[in-house]
Amino acid sequence: MLIDSHVHLETFSIKEINEIMQRAKTAGISAVISAGVDLETSNKSVNLSKKFNDIFSGVGIHPMNISEDLNEESFLHIHSLALNNEKVLVMSEIGLDFTENISTRKIQYDIFRQQIRIALDLKIPIVFHSRESHQDVLRILLEEKAYEVGGVMHYFQGDENIAEQAIDLGFYLSFAKPLLRYPYLQNIISKINLDKIVVETDTYPQTFKPNRNKWTEPKDLKLIISKISEIKKIPFNEIEFNIQNNMKNLLKNKWNIIEKYLKIN
Repeated sequence: MLIDSHVHLETFSIKEINEIMQRAKTAGISAVISAGVDLETSNKSVNLSKKFNDIFSGVGIHPMNISEDLNEESFLHIHSLALNNEKVLVMSEIGLDFTENISTRKIQYDIFRQQIRIALDLKIPIVFHSRESHQDVLRILLEEKAYEVGGVMHYFQGDENIAEQAIDLGFYLSFAKPLLRYPYLQNIISKINLDKIVVETDTYPQTFKPNRNKWTEPKDLKLIISKISEIKKIPFNEIEFNIQNNMKNLLKNKWNIIEKYLKIN
């Protein structure tokens, strides 16, 4: 069973979501976890998971979506969404982003810490963003004892040292389509244990690509797994089996929710 561990389907129309999930099913993808990036998309992600058995959700505030109107009520709402909806499997997508024109680091630190604490309270894993901020993200995860719930370094594009640090802290690395074209990522895959890897497509509306057929979708997940199989010289089915086990270990008791909605005996 293959699960796309990170998508943003809530930004598509319902018609397109139906089509995307049908293509995923045809490609052998069993389910996806659709992540929120702010209050609105977290709500949409939860509502989407109520409409589709094979869509699960994450809730959270992405560092690029931090706004001045965030307050205590905002975090209570995130907490409530995760607490009261069993298909919320992860705190996602949260983290830090130190690219230009993003909110101040202090604000990002505070909001990241608050959301880690929600995850710890609810005992759900964290899916974190760390663009140009890997060391700060790992430091805060350690300080907040986020390893107690575990999580995933989303869309991994760090170096070998960062990979080792994240794994040593107890986190998984999630690889996406950049693995298909970047030798340095392929080198990292060749060196890390299979039991530390999950996969994702990070699907969202790629309007910068004129050809709609070129947009990344969950159906492309097998391309990533095939690349891992090629690099590690391990059969595809064995890679698939191990990644499924990694998702089980990541989600712990929440895995039962996936089995419930996918009707797996």
